[in-house]
Amino acid sequence: MVKTQTSLSTEDYRAAKLEAERLGISLAELLRRALRPMLPTDASKPWMRFAGMVESGDVNSSRHVDDIVYGQKD
Repeated sequence: MVKTQTSLSTEDYRAAKLEAERLGISLAELLRRALRPMLPTDASKPWMRFAGMVESGDVNSSRHVDDIVYGQKD
């Protein structure tokens, strides 16, 4: 991971910190999530544009992604 520095207004910083706290994530993660949809995606993996956009609240959801995408096995 590359570390970078940015400047925010006091109001934006406070609002972002509160939102990150509400979501239970770091400010850095909040900013990464906000930036990700604006960046170009790898053309060979168009589905990656949607990675991380849906939160189920289930910490084990990644183990069940095939069931969600393709339906449960009989």
